[in-house]
Amino acid sequence: MSLELNYDWEKGRRDLVAGLTVAAIALPQGMAYALIAGVDPKFGLYSVIVVTAVASVFGSSSHLINGPTSAISLLVFGALAFLDPENHTDLYEALFLLGVLVGAFQIIIAVFKLGDLTRYISESVIIGFMAGAAFLLAIGQIGNALGLRGKGSGDMQVLHRLWLTLFYGDHVNTKALFISGLAVILAVVLRKMVQRYKLPLVDMLLVLVITGVVAYVAGWSTPGPGGATAVSIAGKIPANLPAPHIPEIKTAWFGELSKGALAIAFVGLIEALSIAKALANLSKQKLDYNRQILAEGLANLTGGFFQCIPGSGSLSRSAINYQAGAATRFSGVVTAAVVAVAVLLFASLLRYIPNPALSGLLLVTAVRLVDFKRLFYAVRATRYDAGLVLVTALSAVLIDLDTAVLLGVALSVLLFLPRAAKMKGSELIVTPERVVRERLPTDAAVDPYLLIYDLEGELFFGAAPELDRYFDALKSRIEAQGVKFLILRLKRVRGPDVVCIERIEHFLREEAARGVSVLLAGVRADTLRILQNIRFETWFPASQIFPEEETEHSATLKAVRYALAKLHPTSAEQQAREARQDVEVPQELYYLV
Repeated sequence: MSLELNYDWEKGRRDLVAGLTVAAIALPQGMAYALIAGVDPKFGLYSVIVVTAVASVFGSSSHLINGPTSAISLLVFGALAFLDPENHTDLYEALFLLGVLVGAFQIIIAVFKLGDLTRYISESVIIGFMAGAAFLLAIGQIGNALGLRGKGSGDMQVLHRLWLTLFYGDHVNTKALFISGLAVILAVVLRKMVQRYKLPLVDMLLVLVITGVVAYVAGWSTPGPGGATAVSIAGKIPANLPAPHIPEIKTAWFGELSKGALAIAFVGLIEALSIAKALANLSKQKLDYNRQILAEGLANLTGGFFQCIPGSGSLSRSAINYQAGAATRFSGVVTAAVVAVAVLLFASLLRYIPNPALSGLLLVTAVRLVDFKRLFYAVRATRYDAGLVLVTALSAVLIDLDTAVLLGVALSVLLFLPRAAKMKGSELIVTPERVVRERLPTDAAVDPYLLIYDLEGELFFGAAPELDRYFDALKSRIEAQGVKFLILRLKRVRGPDVVCIERIEHFLREEAARGVSVLLAGVRADTLRILQNIRFETWFPASQIFPEEETEHSATLKAVRYALAKLHPTSAEQQAREARQDVEVPQELYYLV
């Protein structure tokens, strides 16, 4: 889990610039998200330092930035709601214990290697998630960009809060609007200059510096006669760092905290992995999802012992980290270090960062976050993908991000299961060139008493009705044509479970009772192992099972030779050859030998 071995000065420069840029966003966000959780702002800053650093060191994603997020902070607020908010001692001890529990749950998930389950998150779900998240990111910044104080509570729907803020709040602050508009213009112009002249990716950092200087020179970020500033600023930052602290444990808390911790653990993982997967698609990075889950758990577990709010992957900070040109996970370590230094040394200066400038920068980030080409591609591709994109995006906007991902994943599974349960059955023939292929209407049968049939698909309980349908059709075919030998090719069936194995056993027993010999050809190792586990050999002849071989069609060809030798025996010598599966058959079928 070490950082990049081929680290060089160029990567270091890019990580430094990205880390500095993200740190400027992380400072006010850390404080704001702590307030959402209903705790002291310093705990949000501690999370930006500790959780961000630990997750970056042990994680897999090169661009994911961890720390406090709005969704997790809302869940934290709900998990602590059973406590008296005025009793700060109990509230904060429960907060730290909650972080330890969240980390423990996530580590357990990693230990049992459940990270691979994330591969069932459809790409269309990720595209819809990013589109909805970008919209929410932009919506959430409109009030700050206009200099309006947010209205409504944190549990209100985001569009409802925006409506209250715009139409039942304060008048638009023209100075804040100027700063946010300037930030947007600078972000666009400077990015074009960076791309055109191949300059270092310092455009986002310069936006904050320039707007900060403008606001300060104009007197908008310094307190007036009433102690208020003309535009809102990041605010006072406490000049102290997190210290190790063992949370107080009260057994009476465990019931409530465990439920909340479990919800935060799963929602946090979905949030982090969804963002990591989306950014990996942009950067073409290969992710180790289980390692990232372990990193999330270690970060929250460590954070619980350093007075931190539980965290997850941050959409806005991760997007800025990627767009600022971060090369490796070290950019997250830089972010944590810069925030720590800022808290200690530069709190009095960093407080002058105008919040409208941050909002303008995040508005631009929201637009850049959406890959419109891939979005339109997915929507046009199939109704299945279009439905996933739209449901995920709309639920993100109308409900919340976490529900959107969960709903998208659930819908993916629900739509996938009927597809996975589809089986394909087809009759096969053997050509004179010894090629086994699907039989065409014009092809003659190998032998009137022999039927070769292929099954393809997943042999799990959902496919049982399809399997029964094919077996019923085979029974009718066998009875109508007087078939004596059926070769059932199982080479292309996968993942058999007890339900389908039981269906196959019933079919074999019924056909044996009717005098029909069924040969199992191309039996895969996993299927063969299951047959051995249920003692198949105690009643089914081992000579009628032909395991899968490396040479294509060889198992099926051996089964055909066996069946033909049984159908057309000629002499004792032929019986001896049959035992070696090297038999003679009628001349018109000689090519099968």
